[in-house]
Amino acid sequence: MRNIAIIPARSGSKGVKDKNIRPMAGKPLMAYTIEAALQSGQFDEVMVSTDSEKYAEIARKHGASVPFLRSETNASDTASSWDMVDEVLENYAKRGQQFDSFCLLQPTSPLRDAEDIAKAYELFRTKASFAVVSVCEAEHSPLWCGHLPESGEFLDFISADGAGQRQAGGKFYRLNGAIYIVDIVKFATERFLYQAGSYAYVMCQEKSVDIDTEIDFKLAELIMKE
Repeated sequence: MRNIAIIPARSGSKGVKDKNIRPMAGKPLMAYTIEAALQSGQFDEVMVSTDSEKYAEIARKHGASVPFLRSETNASDTASSWDMVDEVLENYAKRGQQFDSFCLLQPTSPLRDAEDIAKAYELFRTKASFAVVSVCEAEHSPLWCGHLPESGEFLDFISADGAGQRQAGGKFYRLNGAIYIVDIVKFATERFLYQAGSYAYVMCQEKSVDIDTEIDFKLAELIMKE
């Protein structure tokens, strides 16, 4: 099986400026994901998909391949991750390189490590026919969440059953954005990963920080330093 790690790192982040290359505990954020992918020993190719030559130079410095820059279309705010993956796989195919699976590793999950990637791939090889996606236990039960009208009045906010015991209903899990391993043949015709043939790789909450805001960045850096 030939596997490729795809690390998406477009420039122009709005929530945290230049977050993919922003220094965290002495290294650019994307470096942690590149190093984890390389150290996992699971990939024939570890590549960074970026629209910036500056980002590409940093990625190469830390061991990733950047054989081409991302197109302007797939570097926009409206482009999906799957569109970007299509572009990457098509460009590699033009170069005569084919893969059996891809692993999308977002650089905004710097606490996910090589061991997590290797264990997720073991799960993929032994059980999954389509995909493995990482999750963690939800911090709060969705039974305690609801929509509010503009008035702020509690109209159908939660059900009477949901207002009961805090742990009612057992454990809930959420996607943490750290690891997506996908069979490329099935991906060509199906983009919804959460179905029969796909399995969850469960990570701890501590490793599941997904950086989208300044608070996320500070939290991840604090955990990393400790």
